[in-house]
Amino acid sequence: MRLAAMAAVTVAISLIVLKGVGWLASGSVALLSSLGDSVVDAMASLVNLMAVRHALKPADEEHRFGHGKVEALAALFQAGAVIGTGAIVIMEAIRSLVEPRPVAAAPIAIVAILVTLIASVGLVWLQRWVIRRTGSTIIRADSLHYQSDVLLNLTVLAALLLTSELGWYLADPLLGLAIAGYILYGAWAIGRLALDMLMDRELPARDRARIEALALAHGEVRSLHRLRTRQAGPDRFVELHLRLDGHLPLTVAHRISHEVKDEILAIYPDAQVLIHEEPEPDSPDVQGLRRS
Repeated sequence: MRLAAMAAVTVAISLIVLKGVGWLASGSVALLSSLGDSVVDAMASLVNLMAVRHALKPADEEHRFGHGKVEALAALFQAGAVIGTGAIVIMEAIRSLVEPRPVAAAPIAIVAILVTLIASVGLVWLQRWVIRRTGSTIIRADSLHYQSDVLLNLTVLAALLLTSELGWYLADPLLGLAIAGYILYGAWAIGRLALDMLMDRELPARDRARIEALALAHGEVRSLHRLRTRQAGPDRFVELHLRLDGHLPLTVAHRISHEVKDEILAIYPDAQVLIHEEPEPDSPDVQGLRRS
């Protein structure tokens, strides 16, 4: 996660320089929109770098569940910054629609975009590798920026070629508006992901069903209930109640819960699993206690 965060900062700063040179030379709105996106990427990546360092701190006396939710706070910051960038790009594109103008020095801008495309693709590949290994929300949010950057740069390249080679001056602001729309959509996706984490949204139904299946696969488990899950940064939290034979000794019930826990951890090694054992409701001992 630290490697991905530092690589993102390095790439973002490099892209700002390249796109800045290309925009100053060409005056392209599409390139300006991509430059604005890279500025946001750099700010977000710097915040992410600090957030990753904090999120990876182990739990302490004041934060018993760790520091993972700092990832969601950083992601919300990204969403807000992206919305601001999108608004600026829309205003600039509208101005160019009202007063169309040619794009100058297109070759310089095209070279800048091609280099940024290569850098962005390499960074996205690295981030996907990190996401597969860690499941980090903050790296996933950052990767969304750079995946969109790849698409944005392709769009900018098309705008530059259409404007400089075919003289379609409206292509630049129109594609700039399309880029702004995609940026705003990305902000919505990041914000929703962050809010889900802050509000302790349950893990996806697929994961919950898998956890249930792992617990029920144990031969001594009669049933389970009160399954609760959530995620905070790279950490997952799983709580559930196992219903067992009411005649089992406490030591046996404890062993069974540990075996179920180990099965869950084998699939979700980053999870914190809490299991409560209780007797099956139809157990004779339990029925006798209810009657008394």
